[in-house]
Amino acid sequence: MASRGGPRAAGTDGSDFQHRERVASHYQMSVTLKSEIKKLIYTHVVIWLLLLAQMVVGHLKLLPHDQVAMPYQWEYPYLLSILPSLLGLLSFPRNNISYLVLSMISTGLFSVAPLIYGAMEMFPMAQQLYRHGKAYRFIFGFSAVSVMYLVVVVAAQVHGWQLYYSKKLLDSWFTSTQEKKKK
Repeated sequence: MASRGGPRAAGTDGSDFQHRERVASHYQMSVTLKSEIKKLIYTHVVIWLLLLAQMVVGHLKLLPHDQVAMPYQWEYPYLLSILPSLLGLLSFPRNNISYLVLSMISTGLFSVAPLIYGAMEMFPMAQQLYRHGKAYRFIFGFSAVSVMYLVVVVAAQVHGWQLYYSKKLLDSWFTSTQEKKKK
């Protein structure tokens, strides 16, 4: 166009380069979705660590059972839910579609399925608490079924959004791959 201090090329004001400065939308989307998924994974890790702490305290009897109840059955398979999150994180550096697909499938198996089972397992106890006001298990003075239903609701939302954003990220990566094949 022009040298630093010299004259500009005829017919230009120097701003005609801006169309070349834009990043393709699927790349922008990929970066944004990766960021959102990472936030959800970190939230999942916090939930996972809290459940792990409850299980360790319950089994090792570090606190009395009226302080921290023994874990419900659904919590054991839910511990495997850390694996899909790790696969998701491993898929990000090189946009590895295979790892992301495995992460999505295993999220359904190791995260969502135990949460559904947990909601069904705790339902009779929640019903008893609602109808009769009786709770037999407690976590720091709160009924264990109420606390764990809160955990199930939050975890279901985290995993639901994680699957949604992962699907959109997968679509973004396929768009990028298809455009590369056209060239």
